[in-house]
Amino acid sequence: MVNKRLLLIICIISLLLIVLIVLNIRKFNKHFRGILGKSAAVSSLLAEAKKLETEQDLLAAKGVYQKLVNEFPNLREVSDWQKQSEEINIKLLFSPIITPKSIEYEIKAGDSLEKIARDHKTTVELIMKSNNLKGDKVFPGKKIKVWTAPFSIVVDKSQNTLILKSDEEIIKTYIVSTGANNSTPVGAFKIIEKIVNPPWYKPGGVIPPGSPENVLGSRWLGLDKEGYGIHGNKELQSLGKQVTAGCVRMSNSDVEELYSIVPRGTEVTIVD
Repeated sequence: MVNKRLLLIICIISLLLIVLIVLNIRKFNKHFRGILGKSAAVSSLLAEAKKLETEQDLLAAKGVYQKLVNEFPNLREVSDWQKQSEEINIKLLFSPIITPKSIEYEIKAGDSLEKIARDHKTTVELIMKSNNLKGDKVFPGKKIKVWTAPFSIVVDKSQNTLILKSDEEIIKTYIVSTGANNSTPVGAFKIIEKIVNPPWYKPGGVIPPGSPENVLGSRWLGLDKEGYGIHGNKELQSLGKQVTAGCVRMSNSDVEELYSIVPRGTEVTIVD
């Protein structure tokens, strides 16, 4: 009798184990099929994005990268897709392609690039770059691309990043340096001054542009808080750190790009 009971118990346990194994196999197969399906979807979208980039259909390519970011936010490649989307944003900014944030403007008698830029709250540099203009002369009747959506900047001190936005859409994220000992001020500011190759006024004298001792680099974007601004620098190893005297420091190439995009009056928000 004992042996029969023991045998029955063993049979029941064996059946339960078999059921558990079958269920786990089904669960694994479903999970594995999900992984394969996700991988195939990602590969297909990446191939589509690359094809569109090759064909210079930048707006469509950007849409595919954004779809990848939105649908697969937990994959490790998501930062690469976001970066690629941002690089396309800059290409679109500096190309003649009309986007939802720009217009085709017909030049009128009496127009100048400076007047057009002022009227549409953009920069002469951006108009020239986006229309492949070699000089500042304009002729009535010619049609040009003009960016019309306002730009704004957010500096995150905790991440040492500067985010360029247009109508709240992230255009590009830059790595910057901020103030040592939390010396970069927090708050809402505006760009009120733009200088190419700025001199550096320091206690005891003026350091001219181009001097190895000039820490301001090739561009200065002065804020409406005296003594503070966004500027360039050659010391790339300092980017991503809190090392400045309070200003926001970028690489020279990045600050030159930013300088050409944002006009005076651009809002700059600095957060901890």
